[in-house]
Amino acid sequence: MDRIFRSLSEALTFWLPLSCAGCGAADVSLCEGCRLALAPRVHRRTIGPGVIVTAALAFDGVAARTVRALKEEGRTSLARALGPALRAAVCAATDAHGGLPSVRVTAVPSSRSAFRRRGYRPVDLLLRAGGVRAERLLRVARTPRDQRGLGRVERRANVAGALAARPLSGGVVVVVDDVVTTGATLVEADRALRAAGADEVVVVALAHTPRRDGSAGEPQGNPR
Repeated sequence: MDRIFRSLSEALTFWLPLSCAGCGAADVSLCEGCRLALAPRVHRRTIGPGVIVTAALAFDGVAARTVRALKEEGRTSLARALGPALRAAVCAATDAHGGLPSVRVTAVPSSRSAFRRRGYRPVDLLLRAGGVRAERLLRVARTPRDQRGLGRVERRANVAGALAARPLSGGVVVVVDDVVTTGATLVEADRALRAAGADEVVVVALAHTPRRDGSAGEPQGNPR
């Protein structure tokens, strides 16, 4: 289903008027200047007890507009421009564990409603575009309510128990999301994977949401 939707979306992009996702320049999907703005700048921050997320980009400016266009406007071809940054974050996060060949990678699953609305899973597209092989280790066990408008503590309570993982026989698992805000969803993913038997969980996101004071802020769309 996601492959069919992606093909249709790219076909429509070919025939309809095109503008740069990052700056709005005409007749180009992403201009050279905006491509350069998506160069990874690896950032780490603590999002929970013993949980550190490694992110490639700040969710601001060109990066934020490009990610929103991928997620909410169906511009799936933009994954090719964002994928290398995500791969850089995954590689940086797994260096201490022997790199990608030594770990298993999985994505935070999209909710059923988000998948029905989009017809594709953005994180899966990003991982493939970055040349990172991933497995479906996590599933949605229950659907939490919309996170928008909730504070940090409320978000943690809202997603508690929302994810479940396939049984694992130890090893290191990398869990990947597109945008991290408070980190509630990634902390829940960390819990679910450890409960399923992972020895260690490495947490990665394409982008983190900075406030003007440098701490985590609120993205538009579906914050996590």
